Amino acid sequence: MSVRAYLLHLTHYDPSWCRRKAWERPFSLRLALEIVDAMAAAGYTTLVVDCEDAVRYESHPELARPYTVPMRDLATLARHAHQRRLDVVPKINFSQSHWHHHNHWFRPHHLLFDNTEYWRRAFRIIDELIRTCRPQRYFHVGMDEDHERSTVQHVRAIRTLRDGLRRRGLKVVIWNDSAYPMARRWVHAEKSLRAEADLPRDIVQVLWDYDRFQPQILRRLRRRGFEVWAAPGRDATQIARWYDAVRRVGGRGLLITLWVPCRPRNRRRILDRIQQLPAAAPS
Repeated sequence: MSVRAYLLHLTHYDPSWCRRKAWERPFSLRLALEIVDAMAAAGYTTLVVDCEDAVRYESHPELARPYTVPMRDLATLARHAHQRRLDVVPKINFSQSHWHHHNHWFRPHHLLFDNTEYWRRAFRIIDELIRTCRPQRYFHVGMDEDHERSTVQHVRAIRTLRDGLRRRGLKVVIWNDSAYPMARRWVHAEKSLRAEADLPRDIVQVLWDYDRFQPQILRRLRRRGFEVWAAPGRDATQIARWYDAVRRVGGRGLLITLWVPCRPRNRRRILDRIQQLPAAAPS
């Protein structure tokens, strides 16, 4: 399996995180460097970095928050990851949702809603992250729980990101929501499923399924011609099952994460999570 990835959160935006934004602290670069060392020792190949407004953008200084750090801190992290032979994949989320807030790191520009100025600004930020992180193959654009867009708008937004990143020599990575057709998540599962038919097949689909084991979704995505990764939950047995399922269908990646800030109080939890990569992975 060529992509054995950990998603590290310098910051994040969802309802739970947003309730704590007023007290959020800058990410710990020292801990992030230790995490990179632990990843390399455990057999990972890829560091995915949840950037958003955790770093200061030269093109958009107005996005800086009290916890924002200089871009040079991200450059230090990326350089250390490359030295440890890890690819670095920047992640920023362009999903539109007043409920999930995934794009609110971009405020006030998230209100432009996919017009020409929105995308012009988006790609200026993307270009800064590419220059800093020097990704080899991928850029993660989120797009999960995209509540505000119709399916047509959702597909159009992903295509816009895909086309722009393809010109920059990178593949787009998106979340696939189709594992959760239930309650208020159903609208996102249905949108994700319907969008599959209209999306270019060079888009990487990351199936996140934190509670169950549904390898049939991986098989469907592979039949449709997509590169697939799985993002399992916290249970070590389930992680191993997903790892085997991805290999069986000819998938390429496993993405592990813990939805907590990169802060010293979470050090032990993050390092323990990193150790959950199946032992057979490096082979």
